Amino acid sequence: MLRQIWFASVFALITGLLLPFQIVAVWAKRPAARRIPMLYHRCLARLIGLSVVVDGEPSHSRPLLIVSNHVSWLDIVVLSACTPLIFVAKSEVAGWPLLGRLAKLQQTVFVDRDRKLKSRTAAEEIAGRMLAGHAVVLFAEGTSSDGSTVLPFRSALVGAAAAAMSVDSGAAAVFIQPLAVSYPRSNRRVAAWYGDMAFLPHLLSVVRAGEIEAHVSWGAPLTFTPGSDRKEVTRRLEESVRGLKAAHDVAGQAA
Repeated sequence: MLRQIWFASVFALITGLLLPFQIVAVWAKRPAARRIPMLYHRCLARLIGLSVVVDGEPSHSRPLLIVSNHVSWLDIVVLSACTPLIFVAKSEVAGWPLLGRLAKLQQTVFVDRDRKLKSRTAAEEIAGRMLAGHAVVLFAEGTSSDGSTVLPFRSALVGAAAAAMSVDSGAAAVFIQPLAVSYPRSNRRVAAWYGDMAFLPHLLSVVRAGEIEAHVSWGAPLTFTPGSDRKEVTRRLEESVRGLKAAHDVAGQAA
């Protein structure tokens, strides 16, 4: 109980200190709006007890769409602590108390996957973020898993790469980078958040755990051009993420 109280107190302090700066940075469209969330999530990672091991590096090419598997809400903290990123999230997240506000201030793109028109609108919004120089993360499975495997990727929102190459954009190609997030088997039961799990009880179990290791593996970017087949590119991205995760799982078993 003492650890949970300590966590809540420090979380409130960090959030209270950095939130006003992010609000101003987003409003004024300052470069700090990209860096403050990274600092914030690095603080949260230390507070939670997350240690992150990174293989490879994010591409410096732009426009950049990052396609990843998804295991937990912890993925947001893990990835944001590594580099400045914008995420694509389901529309319900926007209405969550506090977390929805924080997601909006990180300029998250919210998607209603049940309505095709909204998905097209979201694709255009994702394209706009990429063309503004942001690296955008898409969890291509469309949901989170128990972390033991990678679920099939959905190709619909990869169409954002095509939207980024409209006649007016001036972008001849978009770079799409595969990314795998993994948690060792010893941590996976605590870290994974999926199905109908409630957020608060899961957060408390993560805080009680004290130490969780996460592994981030960056793959080689693919180039998406006007002639690229969206479904074929999605298939190649899925294969790459599966390979990156499998390599980590094998290395973890050997360790």
